[in-house]
Amino acid sequence: MVKVNGTTVDWLLEADNPSARYLTLRDLLCRPAGDSEMAEARSAVLQMAAVQAILAAQYPAGYWVKPDRGYSPRYRSTIWQLLILADLGTPATDAIGRACAHVMTATLREDRDLFSAHRHSTGLYPCLNGDLLRALAHFGYQGQPIVRSVTEALARCVLVDGWACVRNSSRTGGRATWQPCIWGCIKVLRGLGAVPASQRSPTVRQAVEHGTTFILAHELSQDQRPTLAQADSQWLRFGFPLGYGSDLLEALLTLRELGLSPELLPAQNLSAFILGKRDEAGHWRLERALSNTWAGFGAQGESNKWITLRALAALDWLASCHRS
Repeated sequence: MVKVNGTTVDWLLEADNPSARYLTLRDLLCRPAGDSEMAEARSAVLQMAAVQAILAAQYPAGYWVKPDRGYSPRYRSTIWQLLILADLGTPATDAIGRACAHVMTATLREDRDLFSAHRHSTGLYPCLNGDLLRALAHFGYQGQPIVRSVTEALARCVLVDGWACVRNSSRTGGRATWQPCIWGCIKVLRGLGAVPASQRSPTVRQAVEHGTTFILAHELSQDQRPTLAQADSQWLRFGFPLGYGSDLLEALLTLRELGLSPELLPAQNLSAFILGKRDEAGHWRLERALSNTWAGFGAQGESNKWITLRALAALDWLASCHRS
């Protein structure tokens, strides 16, 4: 592990935030799947105030807000709750199972084998599909026929269309105007990467390779956003949870999840940039927070365990090429 203040990991392992504790044991300390301490922490995630607030807002049939596809309103509807709960490391429950079943039924466009934000074809966002595949895999649905078919369809889609997105265009009806989106590429890779490497089809493997090549072609230490965005994004301002956007840490952790070597990254002083955001206590602050969520995940501008964990995991991966 990259050298850090010895108290920082101890801080992450404190019992007050079972989610950060569980994710630290899993993603930073790499405890084995059967580790009893990790299992205890994961179980405790269900008792967190944030998780309780999210689940309290759920309707018995499994959805939030209204029984539609669950994309709108942003960060209060069904899709976003599954993504946030997965990000927290929440274990599957009957209530979450009903939410997964609702999403797989209500959101699927059967004619395209893809999840859609709304009924017409412009709702087939690659980022949405990648995010949902990742969340459904987290909750144990990786082997479901719907999940397998969406995985293959998404891989085929990006191999044909690249990383162009209908939302990143001057005219949604004109495919020629669609422009690439690195955020969407990252979300797709996380979804496809949820399939174990040994179980990926040739199409999925090719799509993953295509996506990693796209990411590695970018200067990640500079602001990265959809091509047509007019203003600077928050790529270099770290947030949790992320919503539809992405940031530098998610990009690095995606490459880590895929098993790539950091030696593939051009020299960009990424470690120095991340370390430069560390405060005097050895923690990282929440720089960007979502609005209109059922629960809070820390005060913006204050030390944040999820951000600190993500920063340390990214630094650990970046340092791995220097370890024998």
